[in-house]
Amino acid sequence: MFQVRIHGRGGQGVVTAAEMLSIAAFREGKHAQAFPSFGSERTGAPVVAFCRIDDQEIRVREPILEPDALIIQDPTLLHQVDVFAGVRPGACILINSARSFEELGLKELIDRFRTCTIPATELAMKFVGRPMPNAALLGAFAAFAQVISLDCVVGAIQEKFSGKVAQSNAAAAAAAHEYVLKEIHAQAD
Repeated sequence: MFQVRIHGRGGQGVVTAAEMLSIAAFREGKHAQAFPSFGSERTGAPVVAFCRIDDQEIRVREPILEPDALIIQDPTLLHQVDVFAGVRPGACILINSARSFEELGLKELIDRFRTCTIPATELAMKFVGRPMPNAALLGAFAAFAQVISLDCVVGAIQEKFSGKVAQSNAAAAAAAHEYVLKEIHAQAD
């Protein structure tokens, strides 16, 4: 079972990201489950959402305490909330930031985890016109974790939204996917 924990703030589409990730997994022919965990339900408050992906039926229902992947939609949470609690060694950590892990003060994580940053909010502003990084982060996640395909992410976006909203979010996801693939190839060279 592959378990993903998504951290962000209320109003950033954290819960929607987990839902779309589970839809993408269903489109891959996998079993999936997505659910949120709220503190105070208000815009700007820390929010956590979870997604499990497996080849067989998922019977577990509790929060994910030891994720295989971590998606951090809001880098201001890095030093406010213990977002790295319980993360498995070798897990994928994807952070919405134009800054590197070193610049974020997280250099010590590079040797223990697979790490990637992406300016998802900038991509969202470019394609969606709003600071909603969730679709871009899912496109980046598809390239980085390689658990789901970009086609299934785009399909999930089109299932969740319609018209121009779906098109612009799909474009943000595709651009983020391409960005991460270029980063991966650059690191390999």
